[in-house]
Amino acid sequence: MRRIMIAISILIPPTVAWAQTADKPQHTEAEKQAFAKIQQQGGLVMDIAQNDPRLEVSYQQRDKKLTDDCLQPLKELKGLIHLNLRGQDVTDARLAYLKDLTSLTRLHLELTPITDQGLENLKGLVNLEYLNLYGTSITDAGLAHLEGMKKLKNLYLWQTKVSDAGVARLKKALPNVDIDRGLDVKPVEVKKVEIKKEDSKKDAPKKPEEPKKSEEKKKPETKKDDSKKPEEKKN
Repeated sequence: MRRIMIAISILIPPTVAWAQTADKPQHTEAEKQAFAKIQQQGGLVMDIAQNDPRLEVSYQQRDKKLTDDCLQPLKELKGLIHLNLRGQDVTDARLAYLKDLTSLTRLHLELTPITDQGLENLKGLVNLEYLNLYGTSITDAGLAHLEGMKKLKNLYLWQTKVSDAGVARLKKALPNVDIDRGLDVKPVEVKKVEIKKEDSKKDAPKKPEEPKKSEEKKKPETKKDDSKKPEEKKN
């Protein structure tokens, strides 16, 4: 047994073992307590990578309505960079819990009941690179709150109430942002419908053609009465 331990110590020097331990993410006690609270509320907390202490939190899998208790622990996570609240009951008031999460680079708020007023709480998230607002009630007024996000690269606005003018204004403030509005969906559906209509016309049984006038059966002509009257006797 002693020989085995010696062999292991030779194969793995102490400096290597210490380096492997040092590379593991180190979290504070406050962060660990926040992890436990988030998991109790049905959330998921993960490290971004094996040797990366930055964090990702998702409530997408929660089957109950989101509450304030779900979002309160987030303030303890200084290394939080990804947050997924897709389809959850995120109100404008609850977005206030995100205003100090300045380390966020990726935020999912699609299919939530937020409005323009709530986006004012996100003005300080200057490190955001990805923001998904698909299926929300956001208008041009809400886009104005995003103009200070100079690092924003991807913005999703499918099925929102923004206009071409609002998008153009934001694009002027953030020339490097890629804004996806999903405008190519509707025309494709219309095209399919038109094709179906044409097909139905092709499949329709043809009506028998009416006989042309020239081909109409001629009525039998009434024969002239050629019977001559009996000639009168000559005197």
